Amino acid sequence: MTAVRRAASLLGAALVLLAGTGQAHAAGYRYWSFWERTGGHWAYATQGPSAVRPDDGAVEGFRFAVSADSADASRPRGAADFGTICAGTPATSGTKRVALVLDFGTAADAPSGETPPARRTACARVSADATTADALAAVAKPLRYDTNALLCAIAGYPKRGCGEQVAAGQKPGEKSGGSESGPSLGLPIGAGVVALLAGAAVWQSRRRRDDSV
Repeated sequence: MTAVRRAASLLGAALVLLAGTGQAHAAGYRYWSFWERTGGHWAYATQGPSAVRPDDGAVEGFRFAVSADSADASRPRGAADFGTICAGTPATSGTKRVALVLDFGTAADAPSGETPPARRTACARVSADATTADALAAVAKPLRYDTNALLCAIAGYPKRGCGEQVAAGQKPGEKSGGSESGPSLGLPIGAGVVALLAGAAVWQSRRRRDDSV
């Protein structure tokens, strides 16, 4: 029975590892994500708003939500049409117009004790060489950044916190609308390990019975 007990111990260890794998993928972060409108679709920005210099007619978006990474991030909701957002802001020489979509997220994403403002849009008229951060500052103050230049708050929301980790269970069910990510590889791999260990236990038990005959 020693071999069976040893296998059982290994099974228990494997299950602990599986549980740890699931927990590792469960946490997320609460932050403002930055998006660029291309071809009628939102694309997660590869640079920060202080590094992007949009052209006149650009549409940029910000969404406050809890997400694990860029693949899991929630896109800004609602219409995002430059002609509609900037209809009342005519072009002028030496400046450019940038349409901004500001989505403050859902109550499920909000920090404790805070209520997200309603989603809104704004048309920023800025200098020709302005960045998205400049456009945002022109229409959505106060902004708040941390010491690493991470955007923490738009129009004063949220009042506290900046990219903090959120425990499992606080992530809302709403997804970004893109393709769903597949299940973690930890589950099929772990199941294979469990099956292998279980088979080894049975084989060793039968072998000992055969040797004793």
